[in-house]
Parts: sequence; structure tokens; C-alpha cells
Amino acid sequence: MSTESTDTTGDDRYADTAGRAVLETIRGYGVTAIFGIPGTHNLEFYRPLADLGIRAVTNRHEQGSGYGADGWAQQTGLPGVVITTSGPGLQNAMSAIGTAFCESRPLIVLSPGVPLGAEFADVGTLHETKDAAAMVGAIAEWSRRVSTAAEAVEAVHDAFHLFRTGRPRPVHIEIPLDVLEASAAVPAEDRRPRPMPDRVSGDPIALAEAARLLSAARRPVIVAGGGAADAAHQIAAVAERLGAPVLTTLNGKAVLDERHPLSLGSNLRLAAARVVAEDADVLLVVGSKLGEAELWAPRLEARGAVIRIDISPEQRDKNLAATVGLTGDAAAVTDALLPLLPDAAHPARDLTAERAAIEAESRETAPDTVALAEVIAAALPAEAIVAGDSSQIVYLALGSVLRQEHPHSLLYTPTYATLGYGLPAAIGAAVAQTERPVVTVIGDGALMFCVNELATAVEQRLDVTVVCVDNGGYAEIRQNELDRGMAPVGVDLVQPDWAALATAFGATGRRVASRADIAPSIRAAIADGGVQLVHIPQHAL
Repeated sequence: MSTESTDTTGDDRYADTAGRAVLETIRGYGVTAIFGIPGTHNLEFYRPLADLGIRAVTNRHEQGSGYGADGWAQQTGLPGVVITTSGPGLQNAMSAIGTAFCESRPLIVLSPGVPLGAEFADVGTLHETKDAAAMVGAIAEWSRRVSTAAEAVEAVHDAFHLFRTGRPRPVHIEIPLDVLEASAAVPAEDRRPRPMPDRVSGDPIALAEAARLLSAARRPVIVAGGGAADAAHQIAAVAERLGAPVLTTLNGKAVLDERHPLSLGSNLRLAAARVVAEDADVLLVVGSKLGEAELWAPRLEARGAVIRIDISPEQRDKNLAATVGLTGDAAAVTDALLPLLPDAAHPARDLTAERAAIEAESRETAPDTVALAEVIAAALPAEAIVAGDSSQIVYLALGSVLRQEHPHSLLYTPTYATLGYGLPAAIGAAVAQTERPVVTVIGDGALMFCVNELATAVEQRLDVTVVCVDNGGYAEIRQNELDRGMAPVGVDLVQPDWAALATAFGATGRRVASRADIAPSIRAAIADGGVQLVHIPQHAL
């Protein structure tokens, strides 16, 4: 790719800045969209975008930029990229950076910084921040303040190497304003994407021992997490060879098609599902840290041998010690493991009783919410990408009720569990692809955190359907207060006219008057296209 600029502003000073060098390098790796908000200090990141064929998505808050980039990344397999301005713009993106760290999502955040030599000056310049790189470094995988365009380009290459070879997590590159706007002087060959190393497939001795344990197992079980999402084909092959049931975390949802006879769904939050894993004589855990937030329990208590596959050696024994640990890429390791297993498939276990126990526990936990989620799920096309939020309708019900065929079809943040993720993540997914319908199912409290992104969706001319399940405020926290003997405080919230609000943004708003209206309204919204909002007043149905 040439470093010659075709920019038409007529100002040769900005023909080939550090900003262009960085974006040209990112574009070379295949990234075709960025999320962010233009600001006084970041314009040299924005100048080359059109010339490079990169779509600029302007969110209405940088938290939405981070979540939009995450939704885009999950559909493309590439890192999401966010451009913020200095100071408050970068700080606004911090929740999204924290989310990407906790959920192991690839994210590159670009921001300008104070000029070289002006660090810690504290003289009152615009957006002055004490130490922006250290601020982000406290929650990101790494944060670098570079001093030259060449260092910035090298940081981009390092980020893509990390995402290929290690646990994908957010990185931040801060470029001082004087460096960002200066001539890059970075050769064209240094901006080109670098060959990626082969994916690590695990130690042969450990692979042989893992195969021996699995071949002898009578009750093997597989647990797949978010790190297994790109190993769906291999997980299915191993499960079928062993006749082993597969449980997933919410981040690993649909690693095995949830209509497959060996799938027990993304139900590890339920005791009836955890007991299946705990009773295994050999438990194969692929790409999951087995964290408390995914389990809704302090830990998984395995009674048999444990085989763990993880890209990070530091994660391999976290929360549950491995009998055999395999470090490597989930797809590469399971590819290497499969030929070592017996050719003749073990008979598949009859999972009727286990499914019944899981379903019964789900219904008992939240009967009304599960019943509503079943209506919503039945209205969604099988191929839909569904963005959830930290709303009761999702974590108590839809995460279990919705059966999906492919991974990355439920966009969600079970560990960081922030509000305001669903709508911008859906926007990112819709920017990334147009083949599959995109829906966000979100509570009223969560939607108010990101309702401004309706404007983004309208402006980008996207097809996104928002299903707002209105339970009158922060219902979970209200119950928490009551459980502690408190009178409810700060949780019963004034609601807007949601349909009218959507219409004011240029979307189409729909009001559901009865339970019988829910499914037809959702189906009509998806069929009509554009930005749609379906308001479901849960308390009135």
C-alpha cells in the first residue's frame, strides 16, 4: 500500500502523518470500520479514513464506541478499533475497555496525548489529564505512550500479534499530539501486515495423556468457554467421538449447536447443569477460566480428572487445577487431539433427564421472566444475532431459553456485567454484516444507559430491532433491597414513552398492549427493517 496520500484538503503538511501511518497499518490487517467521536485533538486519526476505505461510525458516547467495536469484532474475527479524543473522550471509553479485559475481547483504542515534554505540566491545557496511559494501563492488557510514528506502528503490529498468540484483551496506544500531526517517515514496508506465527497446538506428551484419559472415560463431559468460540467444528467432532455432553458458558454459547443432541446449552449458571460437569470422570475444559460470574457459584468442584486447554498458561489452573494442562489455541489443540481418540464413536448419552432438571431449575428461578423470554425467543429468526445486556430478561432467562446454532450469536458481557452494552453492540454487529438480522433484547434500565445510540443506528442506516423489556426500573436491585430489609430506594424509575422516544430519534416505535402482541410485533419489526423499537411493559402483561 502506497504512503502517498490522495487527501484533497490541499494541505501538504498532513499528507502522511503518524495518524495515517497507524490507520494504514490497521487497514492492512483487514479492519474496515472504526468507532469513535471526532474531537479537537484526534483529527489526524480521522483524516485518512475515507482514503483508506475505513468506515467511520460516530457514536454518541465513547462507551458506545467501545461496545460497538466489540460487536463488530465478534462478527469479523478482527479486533475492534476505537478512536477517542484526549482526556474525557478516553475516560468515557474506560467501561468498554474494562469489559474487553474481563471478557477477553480484542480491542485497540487510539488516543492523542499531550505533546512531548508537556507530561505532568498541570498548566490547564484543554483536556489535560494527569497520566492517561497509566489510567488505561490499570485496566487494559497494556497501554503505551509512544514517542515516534515508528513506535506507534510497531505497537499496532504488537497488538495483532497478541490477538493471534495470546489471550485477546484490550490495548491502548497514546500518540502525543505533536507526534500525531507530524510527518510519519515510516517506510511503506514497515506498515504492511506481518505474517502471523502458527497457532500453538499443545505439547505432544500432554496431548497423549489427555487422549488416554478421554479414551478410557465412561462419563466424559466438555465445558467450552469464550476461548473455544473459534473451535466449534473441532469441539463438535471431539464430543461426537466421545459421546460427551457439552456445556458452555454464556461467552461460549453455541460453540456446539444448541440443537445438537449432545448440547446442554449455556447453562453453567444452574446447579443442575454444574452437577453434570462435576460428576464427570473426565472433564475437558476448553477456553474458560471457570469464573464465579459465569458459574454463579464460587467454583466448579470436579470429582474426576480435569483436562484444560487454554491459550494462556496463567489461566490453565485458575479456579480448578488441571490433571493435564494444554497450552495453545483451542482449535489447534483440539485438532491435534482428535486423531489420538478412538475411531469408533462412543454411544451418545441420553440427556433427557439432565435437560429436564436444567429446564425445571430455570423455570423455578424466574418463572414469569422465563415465560416471557420463551415468547421473545420464538419470535426471533433462527439465524438472528442477539445482543443482550445485564438485564434480568437476559441473564435469568433468554441466555438459557434461546437456542442458537453458531457462536458469537449472543453478544453479552457476563463477567463485567455493565449496563448499556446491548444497543451499541448490536450496532457494531449490523455494521459488520448484513446477512443476518440483528436484535437487542434489553431492559429499560440498561437501555437508558445507551438510548442515545438510537441516533447512531438511524444515522448509519442500519437494520436493528430493539426489544425493550420494561420492568419499571432496577427490579433486581429493588429485590436486593427488600431481601436486606430495606424499603426500596432509587429503583422505581420514571419511564419515557418508549415508542414515542424511538420515533423522535427517527426510528419506528411499537407499543405492545398484550402478551399476544409480542411475537407479531417483533416479527413485523424485523421484517420492516430500519431501526425499530418494540416496547414490552412487563408489569402490565
